[in-house]
Amino acid sequence: MVISPVLSPKPNPPGPGARPPTMKSKPLAILNSSNVQPPTAASTPGDTGRDMAEQMNDEVRKQFKTGAKLGEGTYAIVYSGHYKSDPSSLVAIKKIKVNQDYKDGIAMDAIREIKFLSELDHPNIIKLHAVFSTKDQNISLVLEHLPLGDIETLWKTHSISYSPADIKAWANMLAQAVWFCHENYVLHRDIKGNNLLIAADGTVKLADFGLARSFADPGRPMTYNVITRFYRPPELLLGARHYGGGVDVWSMGVVIAELAIREWFLPSNTDFEQLVAIYDVFGTPTEDSWPGVSQFEFYTPPDDSSVPAPANGTGPSHRATSPSQSTQSSIKRPQPLTYWRQRFPLLGEDGIDLIRGMLTLDPRKRLSAREVLEHRYWTNAPRPTKKEDLPRQGSGEEKMGEDLKRRGGEVESGRVDKVARKLDFGAMR
Repeated sequence: MVISPVLSPKPNPPGPGARPPTMKSKPLAILNSSNVQPPTAASTPGDTGRDMAEQMNDEVRKQFKTGAKLGEGTYAIVYSGHYKSDPSSLVAIKKIKVNQDYKDGIAMDAIREIKFLSELDHPNIIKLHAVFSTKDQNISLVLEHLPLGDIETLWKTHSISYSPADIKAWANMLAQAVWFCHENYVLHRDIKGNNLLIAADGTVKLADFGLARSFADPGRPMTYNVITRFYRPPELLLGARHYGGGVDVWSMGVVIAELAIREWFLPSNTDFEQLVAIYDVFGTPTEDSWPGVSQFEFYTPPDDSSVPAPANGTGPSHRATSPSQSTQSSIKRPQPLTYWRQRFPLLGEDGIDLIRGMLTLDPRKRLSAREVLEHRYWTNAPRPTKKEDLPRQGSGEEKMGEDLKRRGGEVESGRVDKVARKLDFGAMR
């Protein structure tokens, strides 16, 4: 287990209310409606047609009691629940709907979520307790109960006030989660405020791994059509197919910026407008500022003969409103330090230096997740607020249900079979 370079959070020690142990059979006992086979030697004598995997699935399912429905979407239904052995041990049960348009009826998003949450165990990543299938062939993910809403709802609720130390605490928990993912060669690829859920004790947890993938093979091309647009880095908007942890670091920088200003930092309606929004703040990329940028599929060279736009510090109000007015036709300069100081006073000099390092256009010059945690921002005053002292907002279970029901990347009878199958974790890109 790798140890975080700074401010590593430690799990709370087991106590009287410790969660009952669960079986380590998460993705093994999922039922399939095809390839029916005779009972195997592993079947229990006298229990015709019940193989070991099916018995394990039943044992896992029987550990939990499903409660009220919290939310429903086209992808999943979310219920409250608890361990039958301890009703005080609450969980969220995410029931993935069967869809015949997908291989084996299961969306790739669900397979990704099961795979990566099974592998990642960290205090700032939502915990997957178990996976089981139901009689109607749906798969249920038993997830950690996170009843205090999400980071986006928090900054939108202006009746709640918070301080620079609070922002530092929330940002550090996010940075810990991203660092841990990257140390284990996992890209999240959809970091945003409403994928950062808040536990009852104030801990921030990174959720929704439906777009995650491994980046252990740097030579394998990946899709650029990931990450919710407001949080998507410029290299993906320009069509990059080879990238690394820098895409998550950019998203993380935008989340921290939004916490500081309590509004969208880089909003847009289209991918084109998103690039314009980025260029307004960070300047137009050229071969001088970002070597190799002209090789991207969607890169449009600026008109060097145009007069550069002034860095006047006014930000989005001077954004282009149509392609004919686009900053693509001229070179814009990055906003000066005074812009950052005026817009981000809650971050202070250290925090501004940190997010500027995270939001560097050239991903090769962008801070890595480890470098983020090694930044002086975390150790200089003010110290991060303790999680139990952080401001709370009462979104309740309904908000948790709304957050968990989405699929990755989304902005908002009797037994059928007796044969167990394994999920196909290949073909993820």
